[in-house]
Order: sequence, then C-alpha cells, then structure tokens
Amino acid sequence: MSAAQILIEESWKLALTSEFEQPYFAHIKEFIVKQKQLGKKVYPPGSLVFNAFNLTPFHQVKVVILGQDPYHGAGQAHGLCFSVPHGVKPPPSLVNIFKELKTDLGIEVPTHGNLEKWAKQGVLLLNASLTVNEAEPNSHVPSGWHRFTDAVIKKISDEKEGIIFLLWGKFAQDKSVLIDSQKHFILKAAHPSPFSVERFYGCKHFSKTNQLLAQQNKTPIDWSI
Repeated sequence: MSAAQILIEESWKLALTSEFEQPYFAHIKEFIVKQKQLGKKVYPPGSLVFNAFNLTPFHQVKVVILGQDPYHGAGQAHGLCFSVPHGVKPPPSLVNIFKELKTDLGIEVPTHGNLEKWAKQGVLLLNASLTVNEAEPNSHVPSGWHRFTDAVIKKISDEKEGIIFLLWGKFAQDKSVLIDSQKHFILKAAHPSPFSVERFYGCKHFSKTNQLLAQQNKTPIDWSI
C-alpha cells in the first residue's frame, strides 16, 4: 500500500511515508478486511481511523496522551483515545479524567465526552491499536497496529523537542522506552479506569502540562470542552 492511498493529514503522510510502504502496513489492512469478512463489526468507521492525526497535524503536536484500544461499543470510537462523539455517554475512565480535571484546575465536569477541542490545540490522542472488533477489546493487537504507533511515538521523539507525554497505566508507561527523556517530558500516573483511579486522582497532569508548556513559551491547553 502506498502512502498516496492513506487518508491521513499531509504532514503525517510525509513523516510516516516509510511506515506506509512497509509490508506490515499492508498486513494491517488485510487483517481488517479479514475481520469484516468473518462478520465482525470493526470500530471506528474507516473514515475516522486516522482522526487523531487529522485533527492534530505533526507540526502542531505539543502533548501526547496514549491509550491502548478504541472503545468497542457501538457509536463510541471516533479515532481519539478516551474520547466519544457528542451524544454518547462518557465511559467511566473519561468521567474519572474529568473529575481529576475539576480537582486540578477547577474545570466543571462537562456534559459530553468529545475531546476534539483538545486535539485541535495540539494534544495527540493516540491509541496503540487504531481499530477493534465490536465487544472484543484488544482484538486487533495481532494486526500490526502496535508497530505503526510505536513508530509514531519514536518519530515524535526523534524529530521534535519539549513534547509532554502523559502515560497513564502500565501499558502506556512501557512505551517510555521509545521516548528520549533528555528532550521531552514524561508524566506518569495510574490509569483512570475504575480499577486504579484512586492512584490516578491527584496526579495534576493537566496543570503540570500547562506549566511545562508555559516554560517553553508555548500556549497552554484550554482543557475545558
């Protein structure tokens, strides 16, 4: 599959051309096609698979939040980790993120869970797998997506400076080996899921992120949505 066939924002297409031309990337497409042939529903819809990249061009990335897998319920996934479209009830992890935001910055808990406003300010909301089968978490791990998104993280680390990576939970924290900690900032906390949220609360990652952006003379993120 050539880069020209990938519906992704131009600065990312340029940055990731070599990945799109690798044999493993063709395998990702073949894997997804096979799942659909088996009668599986795959989320998010094809037009939204690269939504995180399309809303946050490579040259605009200031912050990276890493998730593991798209939501696997109908209508939930729209290509941004932790986010759901307008009209869809925010899942528990996202509700817990909003609670920490209120404690940290005094931002009232919103009535929706669409995080596109964050993405448009330079917050890359990246899942390690970009697709999933309905009701089957982690079902697309064998596809090759992890190789692709690892390459994305490394590309950001190699070619940019002063990026703030928010790594929540062990899965995300294990990706820190891909990040040059001499050039970038890595903030770690427990995952905001109900199983570990008590250790997530109090991390103050949102205020810390804005302090680090201000130190670099970058515009802080307006975390309200």
